[in-house]
Amino acid sequence: MKIRVYYEDTDCAQVVYYANYLKYMERSRTEYMREKGVDIVEYQKKGCHFAVVDAHLKYRMPAKYNDLLDVDTTVIDISGATVTFQTTITNEAGVLLVKGEVKAAYLTQDGHAGRIPQEVYRALGGK
Repeated sequence: MKIRVYYEDTDCAQVVYYANYLKYMERSRTEYMREKGVDIVEYQKKGCHFAVVDAHLKYRMPAKYNDLLDVDTTVIDISGATVTFQTTITNEAGVLLVKGEVKAAYLTQDGHAGRIPQEVYRALGGK
């Protein structure tokens, strides 16, 4: 997905504030799941959702005010209860700015870890 860097995303040096990359990654994960046919809202209505349990980012180069970023997310691992997403963020020139991994656990209505529903598991690449 494409994300434009707005002034509100930057610090006083007009580079993206480091925590905002997590927001970009969240948006990309949501769109990735939507493209795979996973309607997150339907699961939330049932009281079930994914919660981030681990996140790692490697900052290589800064994004700056008005840059157009390409935020690309894929699933690199999926188990019965967790899914690990990898996201790369590049600028218009294709330069890698940030690479990150986020592991999310599937939580049931009672807030405990549960098994990812089969249709979600398959949609995200589980076999």
